[in-house]
Amino acid sequence: MRVPISHDLGKDEVRRRLKDHGHEIGQYVPGGLADVSTSWPSEDRMDLAVRAMGQGVDGCVIIEDTQVIFEVNLPPALSFVEPMVASAIRQQGQKLIAPK
Repeated sequence: MRVPISHDLGKDEVRRRLKDHGHEIGQYVPGGLADVSTSWPSEDRMDLAVRAMGQGVDGCVIIEDTQVIFEVNLPPALSFVEPMVASAIRQQGQKLIAPK
């Protein structure tokens, strides 16, 4: 699943905000009890591994000039929640890159 979020911040600023607030991603998962690990394989890509309620979901955030793309690999057993997850990513992704 791909969820693009538009921005006008510039790549450097988006990268800084994601690095400063990436640890908050676990709070956005329902229940706020997710274990989230992040890594940066390149300067414009943050990989995510999310573990919650016995499930694991991997994904990444790709930083482009005018948008941030959240890619999430939902397991087939969770495909029915894709619309809810996409909506949450749109809403919470905006908060993640918003000024604090």
